[in-house]
Amino acid sequence: MKQICAAVLALPLLATSPASAEMLDLSTITCKDFVAGSKERIGVMLAWMDGYYRDEDDPPILDFDRFNKNAERLGAYCASHPSVGLITAADSLFEKKK
Repeated sequence: MKQICAAVLALPLLATSPASAEMLDLSTITCKDFVAGSKERIGVMLAWMDGYYRDEDDPPILDFDRFNKNAERLGAYCASHPSVGLITAADSLFEKKK
């Protein structure tokens, strides 16, 4: 959980990180893999999920309070369900709007 909160705080630092050619298939990542990841990787995944689980017509605003609450919810869920897939966990917590 502390790692996820630290990753959220590290998001602004990602803008200065060098680009990587690595690919990440979120459909294959378990909750255990997620919480064990590096701060940078967790931050990138959380940012991607924040955009993915928004309504198509939502304004382009990053609400840090909402973001942090969702990150904490996902972190708590994943800590309790390490074998569940990350996307399955996120789907159960955040409704995908069409």
